[in-house]
Amino acid sequence: MKAFIFAAGLGTRLKPLTDRMPKALVPVGGKPLIWHVIRKLQKAGVDEFVINVHHFAELISDYLELEDFFGSKIELSVEEDMPLETGGGLRKAAELLQGSGSFFAHNVDIISNADLKAMAEEERPGALATLLVSQRKTQRYLLFNRDMRLVGWTNVATGEVRSPFKDLRLEDCGKYAFAGIHYISEKILPLLQEMPERFSIMDFYIRNAAEFPIYGYAPQGLEIVDAGKPETLQRASQMIELGQ
Repeated sequence: MKAFIFAAGLGTRLKPLTDRMPKALVPVGGKPLIWHVIRKLQKAGVDEFVINVHHFAELISDYLELEDFFGSKIELSVEEDMPLETGGGLRKAAELLQGSGSFFAHNVDIISNADLKAMAEEERPGALATLLVSQRKTQRYLLFNRDMRLVGWTNVATGEVRSPFKDLRLEDCGKYAFAGIHYISEKILPLLQEMPERFSIMDFYIRNAAEFPIYGYAPQGLEIVDAGKPETLQRASQMIELGQ
């Protein structure tokens, strides 16, 4: 099984730490963030990794070599000029992800207790992607129908709504926060080639949700921390210490 790890960001929320290292190497619980993500994905059965890199790319490469590539096949997708965002990163790495059937995509700054193997087993026939979501409080929510199929997005602070469904009724939708982990069919890869070089995969999902089924997966008891902010690094460390 393959996985793609988003690790090309500049990590601006973690400055000044990221003035001297990439976000992927910021330590949490005594190990770099990328160590935790790779080990978690390996427990779910992943044995091949593609990691996009940009900011301090050579430090990530050196670290992976130091760890003997975690005993797995790991390839880097180098975004030399600028980070290509999530969609552009997947688009650039498409050739490396082919032949995977379906693959995980995981933000490098997400620490969670999610059972990723169970998530993969919940993939529905014909799904273009399955998104890990939760009902935590936020400003921006993904919108799902009663079958947990993605139908749109909303920002509750501004009232903005995006959806390809013209007859969408907010009162009929479930609102969930995205948790930074996807399980994606490789059927998405040729579709991404029609997109610009740099774009958000979430924008792609929302724009194409009417044509291609994209589902949410909201397991009970999900605990998740976005460790890409200084104020959440301690909470992420506590989760790791508790074995979550």
